[in-house]
Amino acid sequence: MLLSELAQKELIQVKDGVRYGLLADTDLIFNGETGEIIGLEIKKRTGLFGLKNDSSEEFIPWEEIVLIGEHRILFGKTGRMDEVFLDE
Repeated sequence: MLLSELAQKELIQVKDGVRYGLLADTDLIFNGETGEIIGLEIKKRTGLFGLKNDSSEEFIPWEEIVLIGEHRILFGKTGRMDEVFLDE
C-alpha cells in the first residue's frame, strides 16, 4: 500500500462511530531514535472554514489502531498528547 493511499483513509472510533477526518489531516508521531510509531496527533480546526487551530488536540496511540481497511482506519480510544508522554 502506498502512503498516498493510506493518507486518504478515514479515521473512525469504533466505540461511538465518531469520524475524525482523514489520516492526511493528522501528524504521525514517532520515536526518532528507534523509528517506532507512537501514534497519530489530531489537530482540531475551528473558525471560519476551519482555518484556526484549536488548542485542544487529541492523540490516537498506535496500540489503539484496531483495523486498517480498504477505506477506513478503525481505532479504540483517544487521549491527550501530554498524557501519553507523562506516562513514560
